[in-house]
This record gives sequence, structure tokens and C-alpha cells, in this order.
Amino acid sequence: MKRVLLFIFFWVYIFGYSQSKVTSIEAVVIADKSDPRALEILKKVNQLFKQNSPKTLNSYAFKSYEKVSLDIDEDSITQFNQFFNDTNFFKKKRQKDSLNNISARKIFSKSKLFLWERAQEFLYSKKYGEKVNILDNRISGLKQPIYEMIALQQSNRDHIPNQVKQENRGLYRYFLTDTIELDGRKNFVIRFREVNYKKSDKKRKYNGAIYIDTETYGIKKIENFSKNKNDGIITSTWVFYNNKWFLAHEKVKLRMSKMAMKDEGKEHDEDSLKKTKNSFGTYAFLTSRYFDFQSPIEENPKDFKGYTFSVKNADGRSLDQYRTDPLTDRERNTYTTIDSLGKIYNIDNKAKLLTGLINGQIRLGIVDFAVDEIVNYNLYEGFRLGLKAKLNETFNPYFSPDYYFAYGFKDDKWKYGIGLDMKTTLEKNSFFRIEYYNDVTASGEFYRRLWNFKMRMMNYGNNLNNDRYYHFRGASLSYLNDITNGLTLVFAARRNFEQAMFDYQFRNSGPAFENFNTLFTLKFSPNSTNIMTPQGKSIIDQKYPELYLNYEQSYKLLGGDFNYTRFDALFVHNFKTVLGTTGVRLYGGLVLGEAPIWKNFTMNGLASPGRDINFNLTSYLGFATLEGGKYYNDKFIAYYLTHKLPLYLKSIGQNVSSFDFILRGTIGDMKHPEYHDFKFKKLDHLYQEVGVEWNNFLSSYFNLGVFYRVGYYTTSNFKQNFAIQFKLKLLEF
Repeated sequence: MKRVLLFIFFWVYIFGYSQSKVTSIEAVVIADKSDPRALEILKKVNQLFKQNSPKTLNSYAFKSYEKVSLDIDEDSITQFNQFFNDTNFFKKKRQKDSLNNISARKIFSKSKLFLWERAQEFLYSKKYGEKVNILDNRISGLKQPIYEMIALQQSNRDHIPNQVKQENRGLYRYFLTDTIELDGRKNFVIRFREVNYKKSDKKRKYNGAIYIDTETYGIKKIENFSKNKNDGIITSTWVFYNNKWFLAHEKVKLRMSKMAMKDEGKEHDEDSLKKTKNSFGTYAFLTSRYFDFQSPIEENPKDFKGYTFSVKNADGRSLDQYRTDPLTDRERNTYTTIDSLGKIYNIDNKAKLLTGLINGQIRLGIVDFAVDEIVNYNLYEGFRLGLKAKLNETFNPYFSPDYYFAYGFKDDKWKYGIGLDMKTTLEKNSFFRIEYYNDVTASGEFYRRLWNFKMRMMNYGNNLNNDRYYHFRGASLSYLNDITNGLTLVFAARRNFEQAMFDYQFRNSGPAFENFNTLFTLKFSPNSTNIMTPQGKSIIDQKYPELYLNYEQSYKLLGGDFNYTRFDALFVHNFKTVLGTTGVRLYGGLVLGEAPIWKNFTMNGLASPGRDINFNLTSYLGFATLEGGKYYNDKFIAYYLTHKLPLYLKSIGQNVSSFDFILRGTIGDMKHPEYHDFKFKKLDHLYQEVGVEWNNFLSSYFNLGVFYRVGYYTTSNFKQNFAIQFKLKLLEF
């Protein structure tokens, strides 16, 4: 029972119903290529989508009511209850009638297995942007809301549906079949099917239909059927209001599993269970209705203040005001039954644990543990085991102390740090931080402050083949403030003792120095959506472009030995065209003045010269074929370009694969290499590598990439030029 409920919460969180498979509605002989007339209409739909979007209006507002549930198909409920009452299937269970032994089958006799309701208000202004107010929310089994979950957006509300996107043309075949009238307006009817219908009986069937307004080329309706009969349907309907197309209604029904019922007094073999008529499909249901459309609206700046999402209420008390239909008896019973089970199985804490993992934390009571601090590996420390614990808002909403310690098995040293966050408000991220630390880190690292958990995880393998580390011990005082939804600033003052942990001297002055500096960090992500939770700001949807900027200034004050200036910047963007999806990372750095080697820039090499073949994990800024710890510059620029073609190949099972083409390059210089007494090279010519990444490799959760060095640094040794790289699929671009 516990596993079932936890699965539901996880499934709801990651549930992307627009990606679901689709099935047949007509038996018409069709060719294995799209109708050119249909493709021409869809081309115009894409071209005019922005013009038809409500966001071309100066302002608007509307509300929504959504309901998600897990249940048996309505047509099977009577049959299910009859079987439940007429057999001795639950005889043993009834002898000990308590909530502890309630199974999913018994729950289905009177209620759904899961129910979630949400009411929202959407505001938009060209001047102030978008604001989403969560008016109320209730999730069965949970006393406390999961904020990252209740802020999930619907895929078709302000996005081009997947069935229409230009980059997905290779996944479907489209056919113009009819012209009909809907709500007094003429519509083209375009039927479609998936390309992975290989069986002859499947080739004659459609998967769904797209209804396109003949006048505006706006999308009126999409019907998307599952491949197998009764496995599900997805329907999205739009309404024409103020000469724009607003999403009005979405309905989803998807089969999750099949539950076989058997009489405990009879014996059943595997074949008989497959043939039994007493089996019931469990389905995920979603209904969304949008109403109270208004445009234009009065634009009050206070209504748009803060992050994209704001939670007005989350206890379900006001949902009656927004329900488009009253709850059924089964739905009311769901809250009673599942809430009782939630208390017994402590579902609140388990759900918080799951959502915490998404943000890189393990939450246990008043303590949050950082996932990415538990196990690490680098060439200097070897395996590094650590534990970072932070007292969360349950301890105190304004004060949050933390402590970490770690041990490196190769260098045989302990590292530790202690800090305290002091919030100035609970409405946004705004806090002072004071900390003391004694640790080591790689020389020449790009600052990763304000990177999210996914970006940090992607950079996990950056130092697998780099042993040029330095020790730092000191204290810092910093202040972080989210100026707007998309702009975060951090200012820090630090006083450190720093020492190279390799054979090194800077200007014949030894390997150790005192350093007093300030660090200014900026993150600009204007299109990302965020929500403020009791735990702090949470990123709901990371959207591009993004800009990260660091400016470090060292002073000969308070015993400091340096007076250098250091800049680094990272620009990330991801955009789609008719030719596919292109991702761009542009980054670089500059050091002015005299600084030790660890304040210059290593060039993020991931390769090892001692191996027969270069094999490494992906790195956010790394080069698969470049030797780690070998090159340093005091200025450089670099690029990472990736392009995914809109071509898909069938993989194992029902999965599909795609391929990314990748080009990475960097160039820089070192003005005074003679200042640094150790073995290294400056990288002053263009270094490039090209590669291909096989996404969804053999239907696994990994992408496989192969890379080859090209240009000036190419050698006659194949193994030095070649590298294989693995990346966790969930990390995406």
C-alpha cells in the first residue's frame, strides 16, 4: 500500500500527459507519408501561433479548476462492487477490519485511490509579465501541500501542443480528411497517427485529430487516442475570445495498470488469470476547465509583485467557490479514506522526502541533507564521503544553521564548514549568511554559485582527472537578494588562507598566501518560473536564456597579499527552429593583475593521458578529449553548441531515440606564465572537439556520446583524440 501511494505522488509530479501515446479512430487505407495539404496547414498554425496567443493582448485574466484522480473506469465500478461483495476475496481482510490492512482493491470499492484538486487565477500584463495565484489546493493523503507539485502548469495552456510542433513532424503522419463547423466556425480536420505503427493492422488506423480554424489557423481542438483500445484519450479544446484562442477545457484518461480479481477459494494458473473477465483497468483522470475570461484588465503593479507563482490558500477550504461540478460520493469518500491512510503511513514526510530529492535534498524532520555532498570523486581526494546538514524552517523560519564535514580517502584529510542563514523576509529569498570553512577545491574552477541542482550534477565529473587542488581556510559574510522573479544578486566579503596542494610557487614567494576579497554574483533568468515555499524559492520551470556573472576583487587589506580582479560569465540559451533544437553555452573569464594559479582558469579537461581510452562523465563546461589539469589561462572564451535533429529512430520496446550533434571549442592566453612555477601549458590556439550523442541509449536512462578532437591540437595518437562520454538522460541539455 505504501509503495502504491508513493508511486502516485511521484507519477503526478512527473506526469506529462501531452507526451502520451495515441490510437485509432478510423479504418482508412493511408500511405506511409503525410498529406502535403495537411503539412501546409500545420505550417501556418506554427507561423501564426504567437499571433493567435492570448499573450499578444495587452492584458488578460482568467481562472481554472483542475481535478486529478486515480480510479477504475466508471463503466466497471458496478461490476467491481458486485465482485467485491459476492466473493470471499476479502474474507481474511474483513476478519481484521482496520485501516492497516486496507488494500488498493478494497479502497476502489468505495472511493478513488487518489484525488487532487486545484484552483488558480492567471493574470497577464505586457508591462508586468505573468502572475499565477494558486487560489486553493487539496491533495488526498497530505496535510501539508507539496508546493513544487501544486505549481505544475498544463502543457497546452500557452505552448504549442506536441502533436503540432514542427520538430515533432517525424513522429507523426498527418492527413487532411474533412472540414466541419464547430461553435459556428469552420475547421479543417487533420487526422494523424504515430510512425511506430509497424504492424499491418495498425497502419490503417489514426491516432487522433487536430481541428484548425480555417480563418485564423488557430487550434480549436485536439483529440489524442492511445494505441491500444481503451488505454486512454487526451482532449484539449480552445475558445475564441477577444480574437485570440484561449485554452478552455482539457480532459485526460490514461490506463495506468490492470488489476486482476480472483476468488480466494479457487486455484488460478497464469493463463487463467490472463483470460479472466474479472479484471479492471486503473486509470489516471484529469479534467481542467478555464473560465471567467477578461481582457483588458486593470493592471495594478502590486498584483504582479514577487515570483511567478503565489499561494493564496492551500487547505482546500475555498474549493467550493471554483468547482465547476460538485464532488461525487466516491470523490468525497476519497478524502476521508486516503487522508486516514496518510496519517497511518506518514505520507506527508515521504512526499516531502521525494520532492526534496528533486531539489537535491533529503528532508528528515527539521534537518535537510544535501544529496550532492554524500559521495564525490576527484583525482586529488579520491573518493570523498561527506555529510551536509541544514536545519530547515521547521526549526525556525528566519534562522537556519548548517554544518558539513567530509573525508578524502586519497589525501587522508578531514574538511568541514559551519554557517548560518538569517532571512530578512519570508516573501522571497533575501538573507544574510555568515560561515567558516576549512576545505580544498580544484584550481581554476568556474564559480558555480546560484547554479541549480541539475547543473551541479551535470558538472559532477569535472575533476575526475584533475589533481591540481588548493586548500582554503577562512570566513565570509554574504547577502543574497532576489531583486525580481528573474534577477538574483549576491555580495560576499571573504578572508582566506590559501595554499597549493601540489608542487607550486607563485613568483618565488611560495605556495601559500593570505587573501581578502569581495565577490559579486548575478543570475539573470527572466523567463524561468519560480514559487516561494516555506523552504525558500523553488524553480518550477527553468527557461532560457540565462546569464551568470561573477566579479571578484582582491585587496591588500586586512593582511591580504593580492590586488587582482577576476571576471567570469556564462550565457545559456536553448531555442527551436524548423531544423531542430539548438542549445548554446557561451562562457569565458578574465584575470587582471597578479594572482596565483588557482585564481586563473583551468580549461575543464576531462581526459586522462594514462588510459587506453578516454571514458568520462559529462560535464557542464568540460571537454571530453582535453587532458585534465594540464592547461591554464588568465583569459579565455569557450562555446558549447548542440543541435538535435527532428528525426527519431525506434529503439527497444516502444521507445524512440534521437541524436545530438555537438561542437565544443575554447581559446585563450596566459600573459605571464613565468609567474607560475609548476608544469602546465597555456592554451592559446583554438581547441575543438566534435561529437554525436545518442539520446535514450538502448532505451536506458543514459545518453551515450562519442567525441573526436579536431584542429590545431589533434595528434597522431587516436586514443588521445577520441573519447566516450555518458550522461544521465534526466539532465537534458
